[in-house]
Amino acid sequence: MTMMLAGWGTVGLCYAVGRITSGVPHILHENTLDLLVPFDASAIWLYLSFFILVPAAYLCAAPERLRPVTRAMQLSAVVAATVFVAWPTTLVYPTSPSGTASAIVLTLLTRFDSPQNCLPSLHGALTLLCVVALWQRDRPWRSAFVVVWGLAVMWSIVAARRHLSIDLGAGVLLGAVCACLVTRRAGATGTQSEFDNSPEFHP
Repeated sequence: MTMMLAGWGTVGLCYAVGRITSGVPHILHENTLDLLVPFDASAIWLYLSFFILVPAAYLCAAPERLRPVTRAMQLSAVVAATVFVAWPTTLVYPTSPSGTASAIVLTLLTRFDSPQNCLPSLHGALTLLCVVALWQRDRPWRSAFVVVWGLAVMWSIVAARRHLSIDLGAGVLLGAVCACLVTRRAGATGTQSEFDNSPEFHP
C-alpha cells in the first residue's frame, strides 16, 4: 500500500500541477489513426478499469517489482508534469450523446479531468508499467490476460477521446523509457531487481 501511494500518489500530484498551469493550451487534432477509432462513449467503462489495473499491479506483482514500478511511475509523472507546464495541450472533445449511462459517466469524469494535460498520456504510461509489472513468463495465461486488458485500456483511452493516438503513443514511450532507465540504474548500482521476466526492459 505504501508503494502504491508513493507511485500513484506522485502521479496525482504531478497531474494536479498540470491543472493549474496558466498557459494557453495547444490544440491537438485527430490524425489517421484516430479516425480508425471512432468516438464511443461506452468505451468509458473500459477506460475506468484502469483504476483497477493499477491496484492489481501492486497487489499481484512479484514483491521485487514493486520498487522499480514505483520509481518508473514517479519518473514518468515528473517528466509529464514538466511537459504539461511547459507545453499544455488539449483537444476538441466530442459531444456525448445524452441520456445514456455511458454519457453521464463520461460527462462526470470530464468535470474532474484536466482538459490541458493531453500529451503525454499518463494513463498510457502507467498502463504499460502495470502490464510489465504483472507479466510473468511462467504464468502465461495471466500474462496474456493482462496484455489484452492493457491493450483494451489503451484502445478505450482513444475511443472515449480522453486522449488522441499521439498522446497515447507519447505516454507509452515515456513509460517504456522510464522503465528502462530504472532498470539500468538498478543494474548499475547492483540492486535487485528490475522487471525480471518482463518483456525486454533490460538494457
